[in-house]
Amino acid sequence: MPKTPDATRRSDRSRRAILDAALALVGEVGYNKLTIEAIAARAGVGKQTIYRWWPSKAAVLLDASVALAGDAETEAGWTGFPDTGDLAADLKQVMRATVDEFNDEKYDAPARALTAAGATDPELGARFTERLLEPQLALYEARLRTAREAGRLAPDTDLRLTVEMLVGPLTYRWLMRTAPLTHAYTDALVDRVLGGVANVTAR
Repeated sequence: MPKTPDATRRSDRSRRAILDAALALVGEVGYNKLTIEAIAARAGVGKQTIYRWWPSKAAVLLDASVALAGDAETEAGWTGFPDTGDLAADLKQVMRATVDEFNDEKYDAPARALTAAGATDPELGARFTERLLEPQLALYEARLRTAREAGRLAPDTDLRLTVEMLVGPLTYRWLMRTAPLTHAYTDALVDRVLGGVANVTAR
């Protein structure tokens, strides 16, 4: 007997084709010129297939970016925020990887498009924060908490503020293109920030 077509597998292939098409197109034409019609044509599906799963191109791009972030972690062999006992080294490792992603066109264009769209669409911005930004910030915060509990950071260190001092300047430099993003920059950033919150009695 011939095998019954696997609808789930076919559906998964279609979803992935749509996500990949959205990422490719936003890099080619930008967010403003990105359309559901173009995504459907590139993915080889009908518009209604897309609308069955997503209400807008912004929603497609958000899911595509989440999938892309997962792919990046898989390619990098990501198993969680490193905890070698050396906080500075761990932060530098993660922030260097972030620089490498920001400097890669495959990640840069979708991230810029989603950031710009989220700035003008409050609902999308909230979902972007919830699904992409907040989980990443929470990992930083958890690693800093471990360091504080170990006595490496001052007891009154504001963990969220420290995270923002680390990633804020990096994000600003990437978004505004004020200067090149380099490993040397993130290393210096880590050293400066930790210099301000380190527990001097533990040095």
